[in-house]
Amino acid sequence: CLWTLAAVIRETLKDALVPRAGVLKKLLAPLDAVLEGFYSAILLHHFDSHLYTSPYSEATNTLISFIDLLEALLASRIELELPLRCQRILFLKVSYILNLISSSILYVIKKKFILLLKKCVLYKSREDAKSGSLFLQTPYLCEDMLALSNAVLQVVNLTWLNQIPLGGKSSYFGSSEAAPGDDSQGGSDQTVLRALSLVVLKALEFKIHNCATEAENK
Repeated sequence: CLWTLAAVIRETLKDALVPRAGVLKKLLAPLDAVLEGFYSAILLHHFDSHLYTSPYSEATNTLISFIDLLEALLASRIELELPLRCQRILFLKVSYILNLISSSILYVIKKKFILLLKKCVLYKSREDAKSGSLFLQTPYLCEDMLALSNAVLQVVNLTWLNQIPLGGKSSYFGSSEAAPGDDSQGGSDQTVLRALSLVVLKALEFKIHNCATEAENK
């Protein structure tokens, strides 16, 4: 079901001949509350269980399908003037994903979540993309991006980055220590390193541009 819904959304976004906004709203509006419930139920699961230790397990495949659906929902957001709750939940409850990234879950899933976060911090509405302004024009998007930035900066201020591996069995953020038997140069996953750095920098940039007071800015 997750895979099918993601596929339908993607195909709708590719189809230039259909009124995409109307089709997406008709498809997603009845599922809005259900998808928000899925988000909480799936991402609050105990991912340190043996069900998630294999990349080929049914539980792992379900989680990967859900990440693909979240990506499709994010991509579809640009079509609706007022986004649905299921298209905003990724920003408003990003702490679930941040907790998962620093958990003992499979590296391939952590990487997919980190790259999804990168897409979130780079997301812009059509109006914002046209204006080129650093200040977001869309009210909901400004609120959502601020929620995401606050959550990211809150965990970064703790020890979150130190808990994130930069490779399946290699080094950790801020460390060049390679795993035993790893002959690669540093062993770091450069894609994840760049994505994580970008997420933190964009969160900081957005927060600074939206601080209420000079003291908060400092």
